[in-house]
Amino acid sequence: MVAVVPDHQLAQLNIALPVEPLTSARLAGFVELLDPVNAAADAAPGFVWRLQTEDGDATAVRGFGDDALIVNMSTWSSLEALGAFVYGPFHVEVLRRRREWFERMREPFIVLWWVPAGHRPTVAEAEQRLEQLRANGPSPDAFTFQRPFPAPGSTEPARSDDDWFCGV
Repeated sequence: MVAVVPDHQLAQLNIALPVEPLTSARLAGFVELLDPVNAAADAAPGFVWRLQTEDGDATAVRGFGDDALIVNMSTWSSLEALGAFVYGPFHVEVLRRRREWFERMREPFIVLWWVPAGHRPTVAEAEQRLEQLRANGPSPDAFTFQRPFPAPGSTEPARSDDDWFCGV
């Protein structure tokens, strides 16, 4: 059962540090997949919004004081909707290839949090949530797929299903 709380949506941020510039031959496979992945997200059930420039992706968005980092941010109707996309057949195949394109990060690089419906989080807000997760661990204000929290006002517990992560 998908726990949709109409007055809240799930925000997600993930950051990645490419092993080389996006213009390099080594990153060509990743760059070729940007449009198909973004189109799949846009069409996914429960998708609400994603950060993007006029080019249709967010690779030019900067944050965290590091011009090399790639920022990905979106909002979804529920944790289950985001999980179904991230760990669904198409995206998980791309996810499995992340070590080809991105450095291994030593601290959390993904954070989830609840926002009022219609709110579009800023990069600064996302930076604060990720720092909160890194400093304090998962909480209702900044959490992970492995340790989710329910939306404010929800009567259902947040799903915590390790099956999402199998094979990733």
